[in-house]
Amino acid sequence: MKRDTKNEFSPSEGRDEIRDTNQLDAAGSSLSEALQVSFIILKIIMIVLVIVFLASGFRTVGSDEQAFVLRFGKIRGAGEDRILGPGLQWIFPYPIEEIVKIPVAKKVNLAVNSFWYYQSASEMLPQKIKARRDVKPVLYPTRDGYCITRSEKQKQTVADFAGSDYNIVHCKWQLTYQIDDPERFFRNVYVRNVKPGEIYFDVIRESITPFLKDLVDGAVVATMVNYTIDEAISSQDRIPKHVKKLLQERLDKIESGIKAVSVQLTAITWPRQVDYAFLASIKASQGSQKAISEAKGYAENTLNEAAGPVAAKILAVLKKDKTVSEQENELLWTQLAGAAQEKIAQARAYRTKVVETAKANAEYLQKILPEYRKRPKLVIQKIYQDAIEYVLNNTDEKIIIQSTEGARGTEIRILLNRDPMIKPRDKGKK
Repeated sequence: MKRDTKNEFSPSEGRDEIRDTNQLDAAGSSLSEALQVSFIILKIIMIVLVIVFLASGFRTVGSDEQAFVLRFGKIRGAGEDRILGPGLQWIFPYPIEEIVKIPVAKKVNLAVNSFWYYQSASEMLPQKIKARRDVKPVLYPTRDGYCITRSEKQKQTVADFAGSDYNIVHCKWQLTYQIDDPERFFRNVYVRNVKPGEIYFDVIRESITPFLKDLVDGAVVATMVNYTIDEAISSQDRIPKHVKKLLQERLDKIESGIKAVSVQLTAITWPRQVDYAFLASIKASQGSQKAISEAKGYAENTLNEAAGPVAAKILAVLKKDKTVSEQENELLWTQLAGAAQEKIAQARAYRTKVVETAKANAEYLQKILPEYRKRPKLVIQKIYQDAIEYVLNNTDEKIIIQSTEGARGTEIRILLNRDPMIKPRDKGKK
């Protein structure tokens, strides 16, 4: 009979099994404790990461900046709450939200030299050390910048422009601008993505410079064609204001959010190729203006000397309205002064004298009329004697000649001014 070894129990084997079970329980307990510690550490790490994540949402907006928040690419908020002012701001960290800061208080100067002639590196040096070079006799449109102006003043109708000529000028401009509406600027003006290490404001300026230069060029071309070359060279205020207005209208039309603070004409000149002829023209124009000014001054002085300060006004009124009544005309003449007033006073005195003399003669003739009717010869002889007496009383020297009989008559010889002591007749008495 065989022994069943399969179901046979050995005491040594039971002890081994108990020992193995105890070892497994100890290992499981250690593993459980280790897992619990790991979970606690993991929770702490997760909490710290969440805190760090949330803390990374704090952003600072500068005193010269305004900002708005993009939540999944769309601007967060409504109305005035969309714009964040200077100070510390909190947002959900990227990629949930992103803050865009726009420098609204910074004013940027942009030089526009599109209309200036070509200059080499040596010609751009200061005048003292710049090499002297002969100016080319030809202007190259593909290399030299220039602007078009009219040769005559602005016409009133389109038909008048048919025979109008144009002139060329070189000019430099400077635009000062700032961003006054951050939201419109962000929506409607392209700005390339910012690379790591770049400043957003520098990226904005780099991105919009070509765009602004094109707008300024268009505004300058549209403005300068309305002015003559003389107006363009002499105007330092009127034309820049016109350019600024036109530029701002175009910026507002596309809702760019950019404000043109100022537009300055920093330099302007005629083409160097016609420098001699233009200087001669300016000299002639200045001479003409000088002659006109001197003539106007002479005319004003002459009028003032002749009729006083109101002469020009009275002359203008008389030329403009020839239907002035006698009363108004008399009133105007009474306001005259100077030589004209003196002449008028003398004329009035002479008129009064003539009238009074005529009245006195009329009264005298009326008085002697009865006597004349009685003795006409005697009265005429008396009048003749009075006239002779009046004439002779006003003469310095008298020569009386009696009539003689005979064919030959009397020969008279007179030595004029034979007595040097005899004074000539007073001009006033004459």
